[in-house]
Amino acid sequence: MNKLVKDALVLTCITVIAGFALGLVYEITKAPIAKAQAEATQQAYRSVFAKADSFEDLEGFDSEKATELVREAGYKDNTIDNCVKAVDEGGNTLGYVITVTTSAGYGGNITFSVGITNNNKINGYSITSISETAGLGMKARDTGDGTFSSQFENRAAEIFTVVKGGASASSEVDAISAATITSKAMTGGINACVTYFNSLEGGAANE
Repeated sequence: MNKLVKDALVLTCITVIAGFALGLVYEITKAPIAKAQAEATQQAYRSVFAKADSFEDLEGFDSEKATELVREAGYKDNTIDNCVKAVDEGGNTLGYVITVTTSAGYGGNITFSVGITNNNKINGYSITSISETAGLGMKARDTGDGTFSSQFENRAAEIFTVVKGGASASSEVDAISAATITSKAMTGGINACVTYFNSLEGGAANE
């Protein structure tokens, strides 16, 4: 057997073994990763709807149709990934948790969930994926008084605009200092969620 053939066989064997090993690692880690993602999602839901006893899939939800709806409304950088109902112990719907991905972030996609009550109030948002600049855009995930996220808590579910130097109108939010792109991306995502919420039974536009 000449050296060229031998080298080719060795390379083929290495490739097959490496592929098998990668496949095995994937199978081993697939379940734990899926479990971690599910737990993170549930944590995000509870973060924006603490009063809910459980969360139920919204019957008939279609991500493509929901996304088309919000993009037609002008939120072209946003994808509505999911929507679930927040229900109490008696099975009554308290509101909805809408998950959105915006591609308008400075560092790429940002995925977060927004809780909106049947009384048209935003409970807040919870970020599950973000790659913004540390100390700047990453402040979007900070919580507590005086943070960017706190501006959306217990606010009427309306369309917001980003301003600099202090919000004065009810529909305004103050941008994160030196992170206007992130601020607009987050606000656009929330506006997309409000738009989709208004299309649902119980949304402000249907009252």
